[in-house]
Amino acid sequence: MSTARTVLVIGGGAAGNAVTVLLRRAGLRVELVEAKEDWNATAGSGITLQGNALRVLRALGVWERVAEAGFAFDSAGLTAPDGTVLHVARDLRTGGDELPATVGIERPRLQRILIDAVRASGAGVRLGTRAEALEQDGDGVRVRFGDGTEGRYDLVIAADGLGSATRAAIGITDKPEPTGMAVWRVAAPRPAGVVRTDLAYGGPAYIAGYCPTGDATLYAYVAEDSRDRSSIPPETYADEMRRLASAYGGHWTEIVPHITDPAKVNYTWFDRLLVEGSWHRGRVVLAGDAAHCCPPTLAQGAAMSLEDALVLAELLTGADDWDDALFRAYYERRVPRVRAVVEASVLLGRWQLDGVRDADVPGLMGRTMRLLREEP
Repeated sequence: MSTARTVLVIGGGAAGNAVTVLLRRAGLRVELVEAKEDWNATAGSGITLQGNALRVLRALGVWERVAEAGFAFDSAGLTAPDGTVLHVARDLRTGGDELPATVGIERPRLQRILIDAVRASGAGVRLGTRAEALEQDGDGVRVRFGDGTEGRYDLVIAADGLGSATRAAIGITDKPEPTGMAVWRVAAPRPAGVVRTDLAYGGPAYIAGYCPTGDATLYAYVAEDSRDRSSIPPETYADEMRRLASAYGGHWTEIVPHITDPAKVNYTWFDRLLVEGSWHRGRVVLAGDAAHCCPPTLAQGAAMSLEDALVLAELLTGADDWDDALFRAYYERRVPRVRAVVEASVLLGRWQLDGVRDADVPGLMGRTMRLLREEP
């Protein structure tokens, strides 16, 4: 690039951390600002990373650490509510034949790996503050932070999540919409026999599943109708999840006794978001959940965010002009793939929630997963 560029990344999740590492590798000056003091280093239970996510993590240079910290597998099981295994399918390796189909990993461990990569990249990091005001002109953006300081940047990347304040600040009015389902999640010890994701459809929950996340750990989840969060006291979270999960057999009988601490149980609604038309306004561009979000029915949320980071960094580091044409190219390259994932994820949820049978759901799932084998 002919001139030095400065970039502010707002948000230290998957998309923000990844794009920071990639831009620093190309020699750009990057500052990352994250509202949480602890950089979200302890939040969450587990995460399922399919091959297309692993492909980006390899490009970031952290694949070996992820492989060591997580649990890799190449199949998924379908069980009856009583635990009877009905079918085991070999998963498609969407990241290429040299990567496993899936890795389960504890979310805090993945976050710490990405944090270490950002630190090692030499990026500036500011924790515990927010970007509160943005003023744009033709060449860049002046940003005022919550601590009263200001900075000027050639570009701002808004990776500040589903409830992105930056998205609203630049005049994009799209907001996440609940789909009607919610999920309970918890981390627990891994029974020796759990060596892949198994899913049960039916019983008191729409989905009951688990995913190994390491030699000794897994995360388990049950999805049900969404409820008003205010109607569920946080101190009852373990009781609520245990009530649902106790109806399932097989390995669930070994998992349920560990659902005891309400502080370790997470309850989240399924949401849908896809910003249409453009993901930028001037020199502010959205990435990750700030631009799109899908229910976790296909386990592609983090993967889509990581792919955004890869594509955006590729375009930014390969062009002299950071203009509307570049940001349109980013949107046009990403939106067909993201739309396919969002629509398939939502349809799979509707298939369970509403009993919708007017679509070839297995065929759609297969087509979507084959699409993900292509480069983003």
